[in-house]
Amino acid sequence: MANKPLIYFLCTGNSCRSQMAEGWARHLGGDKVEVYSAGIETHGLNPRAVSAMKDAGVDISHHTSDLIDPEILNKADYVITLCGDANDKCPVTPPHVHRLHWGFEDPAKVTGSDDEITAKFHEVRDAIKERIAKFLEEEINQ
Repeated sequence: MANKPLIYFLCTGNSCRSQMAEGWARHLGGDKVEVYSAGIETHGLNPRAVSAMKDAGVDISHHTSDLIDPEILNKADYVITLCGDANDKCPVTPPHVHRLHWGFEDPAKVTGSDDEITAKFHEVRDAIKERIAKFLEEEINQ
């Protein structure tokens, strides 16, 4: 495929869900896709997200927390928001961009014991993986 589809995952702080989504899309999509993630704000990379992904065999420790880049946004084939805040505040996208919203609970907002918080990160990580695998199968691997 000469022109790889560009997928842009957006979330509020680009620290957790969008980072996991970028990691999974790169891991599962391989060289068939170009993948980025960004946020309305930058909150840094959540260490629990890094750990949860590492537990699943995907290294996102080198990722950075980035603000939405209008250039990437405008050349994206798919813009996928992962939280309601990003969906509401995302800049207008050009008509050629397929805009999707996949709402996932923010594991960084979960309270409880260390084990309970880790379990929520794993749950959200696995839900994102499942949704991306389905998306890649339906949209990219046709």
